[in-house]
Amino acid sequence: MSMSLAAPRPSNGMAQGVDLPTNASDVLGEIRGSRLDFVARYYRDPASRWPALNAAEAQRLSSLGLKIVAVWESHSGSAWYFSYNSGFYDGYTAYRQAVAVGQPAGSAIYFGVDFNVNSAQLYQIDQYFRGVNAAFAAATRGAPGYKVGVYGSGAVCDAVIRARLAQYSWLSNARAWAGYGSYSGWNIRQHGPVATLTFNHDSDEARGEYGAFQIPRYAPPLQPMAQVMPPQPAPSESGLSALIRSLQ
Repeated sequence: MSMSLAAPRPSNGMAQGVDLPTNASDVLGEIRGSRLDFVARYYRDPASRWPALNAAEAQRLSSLGLKIVAVWESHSGSAWYFSYNSGFYDGYTAYRQAVAVGQPAGSAIYFGVDFNVNSAQLYQIDQYFRGVNAAFAAATRGAPGYKVGVYGSGAVCDAVIRARLAQYSWLSNARAWAGYGSYSGWNIRQHGPVATLTFNHDSDEARGEYGAFQIPRYAPPLQPMAQVMPPQPAPSESGLSALIRSLQ
């Protein structure tokens, strides 16, 4: 997600957290002394140069009493990327990574839309999240699984939540983006970095139940996925049809 200018950490009684693009294990000392409630970390395309959340990292954060917010990011700042096919691929790949981490069923994976979407582009975002939901359904075959969250502008969060394509929303700190001032339904709201923390991050506040999780020491495995899909590019129309048939 785009990094923002420094801003004071809000103090309003809500849960306080940070999102960071690198492995939180590298800065556990700072995190331990920060009085944070949660840390948001990323699942990513296997080809990404940025590190994805892994099981060891999730266990270390949980051992400190912190909750974890999972978010998928891949080409999230590129309008051309968003389609049903891309959503299906991203949803399925994120689901696989969450199972590998040990993320418990019932928690959420947020999917990032990291640009100022105009009204004409909302259809692409709608189709993308329909793809994500289809991938989650294919992965579980009706068994308990993960919930869907959306990160983005107020306009994006509002549209995706209204379409019932996500259960949680995370409002970006990009205040000039459409709908920032009018959207009040967020579960997480992003702010700028905390001045006392030296690592690359943004700060966040959360209210109510926001889809976070912890890894129990002896967690039962999530229901096995319908199929293990090897890393691959987002499928074409014909490739997507074949993938869906293979999961049925």
